[in-house]
Amino acid sequence: MMTDLGKYSILPFAFLFLFFSSTNIYAQGLRREILPGKGGLVEVINRYGRVEVTAVPEKEKIEVIATAATPIAESELVIAGSRIEPKPSQKSNRIDISITVPERIDLRIETGDGEVRVTGHLGNIQIKTDTGTIATNIPTDDIRYELLWTESKPRFLSDFELEKVKEGAAGRFSIKGKFSAPNPEKSNPANDDQGEKSSTGESVSDLKSKKSDSKDAASKAITLRFTTARGIVLLNVPPNEVMSDLRERPLTNAAKAVIRSGDTLLTDAIRRASPKYFGEYARTLGPLRREPGLSVRQAVPESQESTVKTASVRVTDLKNRAVPGLSKDDFEATESSEEREVLAVRPSTAPVNLVLLLDVSGSIENYVNFIRKAARAFVETVDTHDRVSIVLFNEDVKTLAGFTTDKEKLSESLDTFDAGGGTAYYDALGFTLTETLRPLRGERTAIVVLTDGDDNRSFLPFDSLTGSIEESGALIYPLYVPTSLIAQASADVNTAVDPLRSRYLSSDITSKAANEGKRLAVISGGVYYPITQLSQIQEAYDDIVVQLRTAYEVTFRSELSTQDGKPSPRLKIRSKKPNTFVQIRSITIQK
Repeated sequence: MMTDLGKYSILPFAFLFLFFSSTNIYAQGLRREILPGKGGLVEVINRYGRVEVTAVPEKEKIEVIATAATPIAESELVIAGSRIEPKPSQKSNRIDISITVPERIDLRIETGDGEVRVTGHLGNIQIKTDTGTIATNIPTDDIRYELLWTESKPRFLSDFELEKVKEGAAGRFSIKGKFSAPNPEKSNPANDDQGEKSSTGESVSDLKSKKSDSKDAASKAITLRFTTARGIVLLNVPPNEVMSDLRERPLTNAAKAVIRSGDTLLTDAIRRASPKYFGEYARTLGPLRREPGLSVRQAVPESQESTVKTASVRVTDLKNRAVPGLSKDDFEATESSEEREVLAVRPSTAPVNLVLLLDVSGSIENYVNFIRKAARAFVETVDTHDRVSIVLFNEDVKTLAGFTTDKEKLSESLDTFDAGGGTAYYDALGFTLTETLRPLRGERTAIVVLTDGDDNRSFLPFDSLTGSIEESGALIYPLYVPTSLIAQASADVNTAVDPLRSRYLSSDITSKAANEGKRLAVISGGVYYPITQLSQIQEAYDDIVVQLRTAYEVTFRSELSTQDGKPSPRLKIRSKKPNTFVQIRSITIQK
């Protein structure tokens, strides 16, 4: 699994440890400092919690911090030399260990179901867990690895290429090999040594290079020996970037569309998830069209000639909801901190390009009828000038209808699908951003999602989507409906034990789904709707239409040259209403 190794950094993991070393006072915790043991080995045995280790340059002592939900007694943290072992008074008490160590130190760590994270330039790392995840973030100059699963098939992700999995006796699986990152300096020896030869006929530069390589190998090599019963191994892949399904499998249409788009962050996530099939498909495309995760705008030169421009803006409050009823007197505009005259403000009448993203992965009886009814209700609710596209997803995606204002055509398309299968929700969002909405950049776009919010089949992890969402400019309105509520909606409430209660049956959305739904709305500027009663779906549709229609066109006098659709970074438009925020969607020049 190859990647751009020049982008390697230990910073994403290191921050987890820096906060521990910033103070000597810890709530419900103990702090100790010890010296490295003989041979520079640190041993940690923690059967009742997590272990996190980070190597810090020029550090001499080892700092140990034990934390727990309840106060830790001195006797519950046993340190003998450089051997560290929490021994809680009750086995149900979890104690987590965080350690900062000098670079190049050796580690020997053992946990039960506790996660182990190691970060930095270390030496020999031996880790053993039962079901605990093992995650590393280490330099890739020279790595030797032996990974062993004793009671399950391997589950792993790596940001560098590994050897093939080998199956041994008694259901044991292993991966063994070595990896070295390319060294650009090795192919460019000093010019003044090129022609000089030694007695063996080798150039002086080659001999120097061999000696240097030998020394570097001794000082830089990292050895990994990991043994786990059923745990997950992550090599330089942050745990928050792990997708729902770790099995390597053929690419779906959604995954292929993301790869074709050239979106760097999303494409790299798919590469890590399925390196074999990614490589096979990428070779059929030739050089991939790569795009940055976030756009970089060049400085816009000032123009001497005054121009009238119109900015399409949204104004939101502290709850991310659109603020209606604003007028010219409520706005002010500046360019390079110089005030500009606001000529007019009017409600935006530009149509919105709406994608209705429908989760059809359920297997509940009559589930299809529920989805069709809910989707038709949305189609009937939207403004007649707005264009709607319908995209379905289960294990893969399907565009049921392209953008159109023809409501009858949209309604008819809803008779042509069935439901069932797994849920690749994040892949569907990635597909919608890269395939459906990318051609419409600069126009008003939004995604309305009807799902239970849970994902179990995507190549993409949730966190890989955030940059692409911000870049797209699309508003996202997640409507999360619990599966049990959908099942109840499909049943005949009149035959229930309590028909009235069944009509308003409430059920919970998983906390993971709820948190991600909220994040989607905040990142994109949309609104999250957790549905607990069926009547709330139509209420959400009505509110979404209000939110979409509450936008403004601010016409002002400008002295900066700007291309249509691209606001200058020097342009600021503010609302004078307290606790409100203005987002500039696009700019047009008045002819």
